[in-house]
Amino acid sequence: MIQLNYRDSKPIYEQIKDGLRRLVVSGAVKQDEKLPSVRELATNLSINPNTIQKAYRELEQEGYIYTIAGKGSFAAQRADVASGRNEELMKEFDEIVKELLYLCEDKDILIKRIEELAKGGTEHDTGK
Repeated sequence: MIQLNYRDSKPIYEQIKDGLRRLVVSGAVKQDEKLPSVRELATNLSINPNTIQKAYRELEQEGYIYTIAGKGSFAAQRADVASGRNEELMKEFDEIVKELLYLCEDKDILIKRIEELAKGGTEHDTGK
């Protein structure tokens, strides 16, 4: 489900957020599907429940999940994801594209990759 890299400079709660976000975005966790409880996920990953709670809280603020008191946390509808997340991702996208262009990546290859992803393709290497 979620892989943690203890050598990564990214904090554990952010790795958990990224992993859960990826599961929701990819459809591996369906809309309204119940997520593991904080305690259950903390036990499975052998980490402090407060770390899981922080990741869940931030994912809820971003709109990826919602919580029902006494029931648990669930994957939200795509329409509920905060629009601010789009802006954040577009800024990251712009920076990445600028860097790829600086590194002499062909813009047609980038366009083709975007089109493949839009059709439901998966990530792949550029063959370099």
